[in-house]
Amino acid sequence: MKRREFLKYSAAAAGAAFFPFRLPLRAEAVKKYANDIVTLGKTGIKASRLAMGTGTHGVNRRSNQTRKLGIEGVADLLYAAFEQGINFWDSADQYGTHPHLKEALKRVPREKVVILTKTHATTAEEMRADIDRFRQEIGTDYLDIVLLHFMTDPNWPVIKAGGMEELEKLRQQGVVRAHGVSCHTLGALQAAADSDWVQVDLARINPFGASMDDKPEIVIPILQRLHEQGKSVLGMKIFGAGQLRDKVDECLRFILAQEYVDAFTIGQENQDELRDLIKRIPAMSV
Repeated sequence: MKRREFLKYSAAAAGAAFFPFRLPLRAEAVKKYANDIVTLGKTGIKASRLAMGTGTHGVNRRSNQTRKLGIEGVADLLYAAFEQGINFWDSADQYGTHPHLKEALKRVPREKVVILTKTHATTAEEMRADIDRFRQEIGTDYLDIVLLHFMTDPNWPVIKAGGMEELEKLRQQGVVRAHGVSCHTLGALQAAADSDWVQVDLARINPFGASMDDKPEIVIPILQRLHEQGKSVLGMKIFGAGQLRDKVDECLRFILAQEYVDAFTIGQENQDELRDLIKRIPAMSV
């Protein structure tokens, strides 16, 4: 999207009204930055607070980023962020952005960035094949974080048991550093909180309930529970999948106040948006 579109919102396009969920302010406000390096739960992985999302409207191995920027353009965006200390790259097989990360790695030392990707694999065989392919597509020997992508069935820990077991074997072998899930229903999110296997959870969270699993007051206690268990909570849909473009500051102020959220991903589509976020985040954190 263009920068002016990023800062505006069309009520007609949103198609719904949202009501903010307000929490008390922190007792001591601390200024936060996009390039703060945070520890992701008990994984030991250290990454920037802001993750570079590459999958806006990502389906069929395409996304807004791949359509608008191409391989070189996405690599340029990732490198521009890296130069500002933002080292967390959020990708997925579904987005088709692995080759774009590979291009960016030509300019960035592999050990200096944290790569998160996602898989739809179910069985052990499918998982092994996916991880081997992902590493080849990205040009890396290991992946920092691999998530089961877009879980909606609350029974996903049973359905995906074979793939989960394989991911744990790969983690023990050093091929994957941490594993987890991205959730898209309340039942799936509750299952993540009940699962000892989950180390990282990618969850939809914003103050207005836009494109979330449920109202913030329902979702937040589950995310707090995940955090208390030592699991890393990563936020997504911070701007409600684009529905909250006129409420950017409110959404940033909200997410930065949620101490149970380690980091969050936003799908920027050009360097103007990147610069805007880098400027806004510290301003909205106090």
